[in-house]
Amino acid sequence: MSLGHEIRERRRSLGLLQIDVAEMASVSERFVREAEHDKPTLRLDKLAAVLDVLGLELHARPSGDA
Repeated sequence: MSLGHEIRERRRSLGLLQIDVAEMASVSERFVREAEHDKPTLRLDKLAAVLDVLGLELHARPSGDA
């Protein structure tokens, strides 16, 4: 499952609209939409704000690890 899909599903499960998340995270509604559609270039600080609002965490791991 992609990050965008996870963001969209979590937002929906919380009963929030894209504009709700945008306002809570102090980002634009367009940014939320682009995050949900896996735009390849997103500002990490804004993405972190969206994930925080949704109660999600982003983890990094070395390449090749399962």
